[in-house]
Amino acid sequence: MVLLAGSVRVGLAVPDGGMDNAIVVRAAESWLHGRSPYADRHFLYLPGAVLAAVPEAVLPTVVVRFLVPVAVTAGLVFGWVCALRIHGIAPGSRFAVFGLLGLALGFAPFGHLVALGNWTVASAAVLPFALLLACRGRWVAAGLAIGAAVAVKPLLAPVVLLFVFGRRWRALAVAVGVPVVVSVAVALLLPDPGGFFTRTLPFLARGEDSFVRLYEASPGAVLARLGVPQSGATLLALGAAVAGVWCAWRRWGRGDEGAARVVECGVMLMLAAFLVSRPSYDHYLMVVLPLLLAGVLTPGAVGRSPWFWVALVPQVPGFTWPWLEEGTRRAFKDAVTLCLLAAVAGWRCAARGPAGDGVRRGLAVPRGRREEAGVGGG
Repeated sequence: MVLLAGSVRVGLAVPDGGMDNAIVVRAAESWLHGRSPYADRHFLYLPGAVLAAVPEAVLPTVVVRFLVPVAVTAGLVFGWVCALRIHGIAPGSRFAVFGLLGLALGFAPFGHLVALGNWTVASAAVLPFALLLACRGRWVAAGLAIGAAVAVKPLLAPVVLLFVFGRRWRALAVAVGVPVVVSVAVALLLPDPGGFFTRTLPFLARGEDSFVRLYEASPGAVLARLGVPQSGATLLALGAAVAGVWCAWRRWGRGDEGAARVVECGVMLMLAAFLVSRPSYDHYLMVVLPLLLAGVLTPGAVGRSPWFWVALVPQVPGFTWPWLEEGTRRAFKDAVTLCLLAAVAGWRCAARGPAGDGVRRGLAVPRGRREEAGVGGG
């Protein structure tokens, strides 16, 4: 009921299904009228998103305004359920229910994603699903899921390194091949087939425009606003991202099997990308946070660190910060959360011993601890 009420509230307050969703829908409408969807410089998606948005473009606005927040909420719930199943936790357990409520009511990016209708929800739903498939040995299916998400929005592209770490070459080929085939096929239907390369990529390389830059949480954008030269800020962000990839590689190289290895590597790769990507917004955290939160019952998990919870404090709705309450200054709080989460995850990936760290193989949550938490059978 809480989630449904939040979705209906957004539908009543937002006339077009969310500002970010409206950008994609306008792109589909432009294509239906014979114009290039990339004429709008804020359309930062691959050509596959144009085709995916066509159903919304032909639906009545009154339907879209309520359908989008409900669909976004459903996608986030699906991602949470998949994250729970990775650790063998029943979706109907007390931990599952209260964890979802905590995300919805205590983590501001959840509400932001629903209100904006941003298509990041596809990545937030697919990443836990793909990692669940990988944990069960279905790597090619995981590659197909990642590839389908990238074909709409390339946010999950860094996860393909997970297939490289695991030497899952068939899964890698599928993950790369699906978005390439879809993008080429749809691009041939557009009046401007190369628009993503001739308009969108140069726009991203310039760091977008002055308005959007105010809401970016990447260190490169935030440090530049604090007076650090742009070149220096970019180098620092790039160095942090490289360090994050190294931490993920080191975590994988320890060789211990089980869910924790796959999840921590996947999350670390995404956090490393968020540190250097332009743009990088607060709702991107919804791609990784459910995976980290679902693993808090696992001994030695990232969520067991007190610094993990400290990192989430800036995102608590209603928690006021002096001089940072203005909307355009929110990026400073978001950057604190992103950088601290990346540091905690990186430390756990790089520093924890290869064995004896309390992480069991297979199911990560001991039966006794599941029962204490009110968790059902897995």
